[in-house]
Amino acid sequence: VFVSLVAGFSAPVAAALKSLVRYLTHFFPSLQPDEPWILGLSQGDTLAVVLVWALVLIHGAGVRGGLAVSDWLTLLKVVGIALFVIVALALGKGTIAGLTGVTPVFDTVRAEGALAPAIATSLVFVMFCYSGWNAAAYMAGEMKTPERDLPRSLLYGTGLVVLLYLGLNATYLYAVGLEGIEGEVEVGLIAARGLFGGLGVTLVASLISVSILASASAMTIAGPRVYYAFGRDYEPMRWLAALGGRGGAPHAALVLQGVVTSFLIVSGRVDQIQQYAGFTLTLFTSLAVSCVLVLRFRRPGLERPFRAWGYPVTPLLFLGASVWMMVWAFRGRPVESSLSLLTVAIGGLIFLVFARRAPRVGR
Repeated sequence: VFVSLVAGFSAPVAAALKSLVRYLTHFFPSLQPDEPWILGLSQGDTLAVVLVWALVLIHGAGVRGGLAVSDWLTLLKVVGIALFVIVALALGKGTIAGLTGVTPVFDTVRAEGALAPAIATSLVFVMFCYSGWNAAAYMAGEMKTPERDLPRSLLYGTGLVVLLYLGLNATYLYAVGLEGIEGEVEVGLIAARGLFGGLGVTLVASLISVSILASASAMTIAGPRVYYAFGRDYEPMRWLAALGGRGGAPHAALVLQGVVTSFLIVSGRVDQIQQYAGFTLTLFTSLAVSCVLVLRFRRPGLERPFRAWGYPVTPLLFLGASVWMMVWAFRGRPVESSLSLLTVAIGGLIFLVFARRAPRVGR
């Protein structure tokens, strides 16, 4: 729960809202996301923290209203990305050479002996992008027929994200090529300028802003449900299960995540937070997958309503790839990776010292 709080939900929300502020500078040029402003905080970090608490208030007002806001933002996000990809490929001023010009870049990196660490570090960021694929599971308790709706939402949602993700990245390469976005943060604006000019930049900046806000809203909904469940199970943390207002939202859990997210916003850059969260989630996912192997060995007779496809090849392949990614990511980003390991170690210590001794609460 501790790792979920810090790296699983708060860090992605912090990274998302810091990124959102950078895109908002297109509409508000006077906004300086990196310049000190009040009490050593930049305008961008201050605005990002304000957005954190705006989402806390929206989702704290009630479950139904918060879900409605998140649903509309997600709908606008999906439709907007799909339209952007279609219009860009049909009418944009891109070139196919941008899609085929990736190989020389890889050849250069390979010649420098940096291909393995570059791919491994990049995959950590990719894992971060897909880190919310399982978020629907946190809402299973509020589903009327979770045995039917949960698997569908996980499969359809992940499949749709894969298509949108590949389409969007292909559009970026089609617009300006790999060289045009290398080392850049606002790649969407750069691609839009190459495809459509100034008007396209404004439209895409609006789309990306809505998309990022939708992601932050979804994580604001999902995370507190984990802490709420923990509070129901363990008496000393019962306060996390407190519901407030007519809508029955987990107020205490929302506030806790808001505090941690605000701290992370002011603690580092977007790429640092993403690397920290991506490494942590890769490590934790690896531990979860390894449990499949351990349980098959220790408890072979355990009832298993769901089967791991391709067992044991698929979990072993995943674990091998994850270890390879983390080794190279640690060599490339030792500070963020060390903080990730420290976070997991603290979480394990809390579990050993506190959670195992805490009496369980009946539901």
